[in-house]
Amino acid sequence: MTRSLVTIIAMPKPFRGHIGIIQRNAISSWTKLFPRPDIFLFGEEFGTAEIAAELQIGHLRNIHRNELGTPLLDDLFKRAKETTDTPLLCYVNSDIILLQSFQEAIAAVHEHFPQFLAVTHRWEIDLPKPLDFKSDQRLHLGLLPRGVPGHHTAIDLFVFSRDMYVDVPSLLIGRAWFDQWLIKDALVHGLPVVDMTKVARAIHQKHDYAHISGGQQGAYSGEEAQRNLNIYGGVPHAFTLLNATHELLPDRTIAVLRYRREKFHIQQWLWRNFVQRTASLRKRLGLIRSQAAQ
Repeated sequence: MTRSLVTIIAMPKPFRGHIGIIQRNAISSWTKLFPRPDIFLFGEEFGTAEIAAELQIGHLRNIHRNELGTPLLDDLFKRAKETTDTPLLCYVNSDIILLQSFQEAIAAVHEHFPQFLAVTHRWEIDLPKPLDFKSDQRLHLGLLPRGVPGHHTAIDLFVFSRDMYVDVPSLLIGRAWFDQWLIKDALVHGLPVVDMTKVARAIHQKHDYAHISGGQQGAYSGEEAQRNLNIYGGVPHAFTLLNATHELLPDRTIAVLRYRREKFHIQQWLWRNFVQRTASLRKRLGLIRSQAAQ
């Protein structure tokens, strides 16, 4: 039997309504990867124990939480390291579908670096119904609804060497900035941050934020988000996917990334000043055809 290279760890929300459907989709997709990764769900949220038993995956309870009941990242990582023995750990949000390309990507990065953090851009899809995992057909992007690329500040998947993140602060899971802190800490310690997007994306099933007090605004700018920002330190969005130091290419080679953030901001400036601001003028001059004419 092929030994697993990675253990996937996740902290699901309660399995109710649409969130329950998309979390089942996501977690079921992880069990279909080959070789099958070790998988542990954490927490006592409604339905977690039942789906862990159904899919025959690990389940750990009693993660430390703050006074509002929000789970803490430091205890999650500590428990994960105590419980697992794979060379790599993967923290992933429970609404993220993983395809076989994920396994191929992390194996390729692992061949190049003894220690690393691997991340990837999201692919945003709307999926209101359960996926059918009963057929023998392997899940691939063509079987999913059409989607669009996610923003570089949205980071839902982290693959890292198990001996990293020794001194994790009490960041709050599911609130802004804990994800970007993970990138910052890897860079502070001089470790490669590898973007796997050209080989493997994180398939994000879009959802609302009804499970968080204050909704999406609460998740990103509420009191708990501010606590995370204080720990994160510095300027918001200072450490995102634009700060990756390396990139995994389709031929399994690794390329060094230089001036990625600077190039992105130059492109954005050019777009705003020479495309968006001149759109009305170009339309009056007949340089932009209407969709009907096309």
